[in-house]
Amino acid sequence: MKILIVAGARPNFIKIAPLYRAFNACPEFTTQLVHTGQHSDFSMSGIFFRQLGLPKPDYFLNVGAGTQTEQTAKIMLAFEKTVKKQRPDLVVVVGDVNSSLACALVAAKLHVPVAHVEAGLRCGNRQMPEELNRMMIDAISEDLFATEAAAVENLRKENIPSERIHFAGNVMIDSLVHCMHEIDRVELLELQGITDPYVLLTMHRPQNVDSKPELEKLLDLIRVLCSRYHVIFPAHPRTFNNINQLNLLSAFTEIKNCSLLLPAGYFEFTNLIKNARLVVTDSGGIQEETTFLRIPCITLRNETERPVTVMEGTNHLVADYTAKKVVAVIDRILSEPIKETPYPFGWDGKAAERIAAVLREKYINS
Repeated sequence: MKILIVAGARPNFIKIAPLYRAFNACPEFTTQLVHTGQHSDFSMSGIFFRQLGLPKPDYFLNVGAGTQTEQTAKIMLAFEKTVKKQRPDLVVVVGDVNSSLACALVAAKLHVPVAHVEAGLRCGNRQMPEELNRMMIDAISEDLFATEAAAVENLRKENIPSERIHFAGNVMIDSLVHCMHEIDRVELLELQGITDPYVLLTMHRPQNVDSKPELEKLLDLIRVLCSRYHVIFPAHPRTFNNINQLNLLSAFTEIKNCSLLLPAGYFEFTNLIKNARLVVTDSGGIQEETTFLRIPCITLRNETERPVTVMEGTNHLVADYTAKKVVAVIDRILSEPIKETPYPFGWDGKAAERIAAVLREKYINS
């Protein structure tokens, strides 16, 4: 059975690594990797492949940047050629990036079954491109693998047949568990000379970093945080480029008590999360990683597609954030003990094995 696993952006690489290992452990599977090139620079791609033990992709589509529509269209055109040439029995996509939607659409139109890993997540905000991607991928997928109970319920409400829904667990946590030894060995803090407790800050969503007013708002937040804590800010390439193009780089670098870093590799960045006093982010996956590591997290968004991180984890939402709001929530969080609740179901490092078992039973043994 020939399987194509698709990845295109940094979060994808973390999720496909355990899938690749699990599929390779099944002698009936022939697994190939497709890298769309949505994120192709070394800081966002190459270092992740190396650290996660992934081989060089079998196919690199090299689509690069562009508008949402341009990027999706370029991926579809390139991936169609790959599918027609390879004739896979299954295409596996992960998450909610443009690469996943584009490749799922191509596979479905060519009558190749699609498996969606991380299915069913919904934030309820259709203004987010990722929300539209999630909904469309799920609608055309043959097998939907959910990370949490709320995702399973969402799929049922959308009338997805129950036999296509599988509560498999979280493959991102698989990577975290698998790489923990290497993560613990990282000496980035020592190399940076950082010894004080710190807040880790990440921001990359367009609505937060694509305009000067939003970046000035972020500047205000960092200044206030740095008056109370050391702040480590590994700038996403999108964020850093916007800061530079809008002539704000000196304003960021002049803030005392702030370490502005270039994007870190998977081991280095996860080590920063694990050793942080608290994380402030607008990311999706970091909400899950902080929950697993039991690090307090403030998510600067009005909603989350990962409610288990709030209900059972360490995540706190701050809608329409201001520096004053964020500091108030930080003070409250740090005055309370960390939740010692059990990990969510399936966050045990074995989700990819369960996914492989489902696919083997369905496509090989049936």
